[in-house]
Amino acid sequence: MKLHTKVLLLLLAAVIGATGYATVLVRSGFSARDNPSAPEEFAARAIRSLSIPAAAKRAANPFQATPEILTQAREHFADHCATCHANNGSGKNEIGQNLYPKAPDMRLPQTQNLTDGEIYYIIHNGVRLTGMPAWGEADHDRDSWKLVLFIRHLPQLTPQEEKDMERFNPTSEIDREEKQQEEEFLNGEDSPKKKQNQTR
Repeated sequence: MKLHTKVLLLLLAAVIGATGYATVLVRSGFSARDNPSAPEEFAARAIRSLSIPAAAKRAANPFQATPEILTQAREHFADHCATCHANNGSGKNEIGQNLYPKAPDMRLPQTQNLTDGEIYYIIHNGVRLTGMPAWGEADHDRDSWKLVLFIRHLPQLTPQEEKDMERFNPTSEIDREEKQQEEEFLNGEDSPKKKQNQTR
């Protein structure tokens, strides 16, 4: 069999395989509740890697992991990132687990093995077709570089550090009111709603 014929047969097999896979994918629906298939994960990682310029991959972090910088980055992460990634970087929270693809566990090698430049690029530019937005100013972004250092620290995050981060997690007005009412109840005080009802 000629080389030309073999190449055509391989291309035909690839097209048939891709068509079959696409058909199964469409018939099973596009629910965000599903986990990405192995081919999707492989393709997404490969495309993400190819989309990061080589110079960005090699970029060096201008900051060192000092206690002061790590504290700043930890507070920033709790305020801006933990909504999807959880304080410990596991992605195991309501939003992170309901994204498609789900928020990654950044403590694992799939994130930790990336270069500082790659992590910075992902934070700063986001990732298309995922829940990861671009952060910071359009040009150089000091906070994102500091976040890279904190992401490197996630596998060693202590329970005390994680607990301390809760102070910086964003809360809604309703959450704050409920927390105040719970504290008043635990302290034996009447809640504002109960006081209102008693005056009527």
